[in-house]
Amino acid sequence: MSHKGPSGGGTGNPGALKQINLDQIWGDLHEGIEQVYSRQYMPKPRYIVLYTHVYNYCTSVHQQISSRSSSSNTSKNKKGQVGGGAQLVGLELYKRLREFLRNYLQKLLKDGVDLMDEDVLQFYTRQWEEYQFSSKVLHGVCSYLNRHWVRRECEEGCKGIYEIYQLALVTWRDNLFKQLNKQVTNAVLKLIERERSGETINTRLVSGVINCYVELGLNEEDPSARGPNLSVYKESFENVFLEDTERFYTRESTDFLAQNPVTEYMKKAEQRLVEEQRRVQVYLHKTTLERLGKTLERVLIEKHLEIFHSEFQHLLDADKNLDIGRMYTLVARIPDGLGELRNLLESHIANQGLAAIDKCAEVALNDPKVYVSTILEVHKKYNALVLISFNNDSGFVAALDKACGRFINANAVTRLANSSSKSPELLAKYCDLLLKKSSKNPEEAELEDTLNQVMVVFKYIEDKDVFQKFYSKMLAKRLVQHMSASDDAEASMISKLKQACGFEYTSKLQRMFQDIGVSKDLNEQFRKHLVNSNEPLDIDFSIQVLSSGSWPFQQSFTFQLPSELVRSVQRFTTFYSGQHSGRKLNWLYNMSKGELLTNCFKNRYTLQASTFQMAVLLQFNVSTSWTVAQLQENTQIKPDFLVQVLQILLKAKLLTSDDDESDLQNNSVVSLFTGYKNKKLRVNINIPMKTELKLEQETTHKHIEEDRKLLIQAAIVRIMKMRKVLKHQQLVAEVLNQLAPRFKPRVHVIKKCIDILIEKEYLERTEGQKDTYSYLA
Repeated sequence: MSHKGPSGGGTGNPGALKQINLDQIWGDLHEGIEQVYSRQYMPKPRYIVLYTHVYNYCTSVHQQISSRSSSSNTSKNKKGQVGGGAQLVGLELYKRLREFLRNYLQKLLKDGVDLMDEDVLQFYTRQWEEYQFSSKVLHGVCSYLNRHWVRRECEEGCKGIYEIYQLALVTWRDNLFKQLNKQVTNAVLKLIERERSGETINTRLVSGVINCYVELGLNEEDPSARGPNLSVYKESFENVFLEDTERFYTRESTDFLAQNPVTEYMKKAEQRLVEEQRRVQVYLHKTTLERLGKTLERVLIEKHLEIFHSEFQHLLDADKNLDIGRMYTLVARIPDGLGELRNLLESHIANQGLAAIDKCAEVALNDPKVYVSTILEVHKKYNALVLISFNNDSGFVAALDKACGRFINANAVTRLANSSSKSPELLAKYCDLLLKKSSKNPEEAELEDTLNQVMVVFKYIEDKDVFQKFYSKMLAKRLVQHMSASDDAEASMISKLKQACGFEYTSKLQRMFQDIGVSKDLNEQFRKHLVNSNEPLDIDFSIQVLSSGSWPFQQSFTFQLPSELVRSVQRFTTFYSGQHSGRKLNWLYNMSKGELLTNCFKNRYTLQASTFQMAVLLQFNVSTSWTVAQLQENTQIKPDFLVQVLQILLKAKLLTSDDDESDLQNNSVVSLFTGYKNKKLRVNINIPMKTELKLEQETTHKHIEEDRKLLIQAAIVRIMKMRKVLKHQQLVAEVLNQLAPRFKPRVHVIKKCIDILIEKEYLERTEGQKDTYSYLA
């Protein structure tokens, strides 16, 4: 098989198809291509003629070679070209097209090589757009060459062969771009800097250059791969652009901060970030956005973080919430940039809380409403700040929680009381004020809202067991004395506590409600029993039977029950024993109360009195004067309690004594004051006694300590049962962790509990190992 030289013509063969010589078509083809690149109008028939030239040339040679090469092997020759006329002619046509493009661009270069700034941009973008369009037309004319010859060359691994449009791009890159790119890029950067300085620019000049740089990023390894790879754009423009951006904003930010406050700088930085984002959208490639954003964040924010931190404290002090929000938004862009702001916020809230409680500490110590309201004001203020300015960011929510925990559990009030558990006690008392009947009880909806706020404070209380103890005592009194403002509100509060701490925390509180319900039924049954037995009581008598394990009441001391009440108590005891064999009733006289009708005064009064007050006053049915010693003997009330009962009755002006009420002796005479007057006909004289209150406070705290020891011991046994062997430090850490939701155990108490369990033979010290315990099954 023979082929001709560079002209691409084949040797004569009588039996072959007619061959088309490249020179035969090149003249007309060349003229057509020049017409395309000079942007002259080309009618469709003319375009078809050019396409047909390329098609006929390629196919005529291909057919002849195909017919002749059927009996021969193809052989490799130099430069990896595959032997055969089709390939050779394809290469020649390809070379001539390449040469045309090279010559065209070299002429073009002479016109642009001396241009600068906007002139070079005008020239470059206009020429590029026209060249790009013309090259797409040429690509269409040569589409048969692309589909067959170029494709086969690429498949067989030939380097430097491209489809015609890509060839046009490569030629532009090598002949025009490489010579002009520095001055073009510099001109673009100058234009961008002018826009940054407030001038209006022709953005089409920039976007034209950018589009060109993007289009020139060819995949050299795989010419058939679709789409640019951005290598030219990144190397020739993006890297330089980012360096220029860093220089510009480093200078601007330093100068601006030197002359303006930080608050104004933050507005400026925000504005610049928006501008640069828009810049990418308008005329840069979208992939630049991420790198540009990081550069701006580093220069505008990260480099000035220390200034931001010191300003943040001033903004907090001045309550400039808008500026705080702006700073958060900016600093949030920096990885791990918010840590210091969180710490500063936490310290600030804790200090504000402590300062607020300091101002009202002496009043708040004995006024739960003042104490809780002060805490809630601080929380409300900073909760709103976290919600709005910090977008409820979990890190800042945690900072608020930590700060509130700090100032609620240790403050001026807890120091004055010398007790870390004063906060839960005051919170429980505040709940009592809300839920107890009074003339100031709020509406249901308002009460529910207030209870929700109470739960906010409750969340931060460390000693939740202290709150539970005081709350259950106060709830018990409200239920027994029928002093609850609303059963729904009581149930709602218990439900909230159950949600916060679990079923176990509220199980006793719920059983109290059940007992009150059962007692109502029991009273009804007792009344029916009395009617059926035809032995009605001469007094109105009702009881409440409380299960001893659920109610926080202590059994009262024994005393001589007034004879008027003895029959009623005995009748009920007999009735109850008949209903429930094996159950024993313990009467809580200190929690009982009744009403006395007076017949000895000018007006007829109804006195609401405690059982002890009734016992004393009923003595004056027998005689109008008694000594303290005689009253003590008749009533069997403890002397110190009796004195307090008498002091209340003397203060109420029901009794009189020649001795001072604060200095009553055994021989002091107490008489009924027949001239007693009161505007009200129903008078409540049932006032809690100081000794009783003090004793109750002491026993509550004593019970808390005892309960805690049991809880600690239970936790230790649970942990050791699971772990079998554990070191001291690990055991203490796990106990602290397990009991944290209820209270914060002191380490020395945990040590004591470990010793108690060793004595009880639940644990033993492991032989040969220091500070290690083993579980004894």
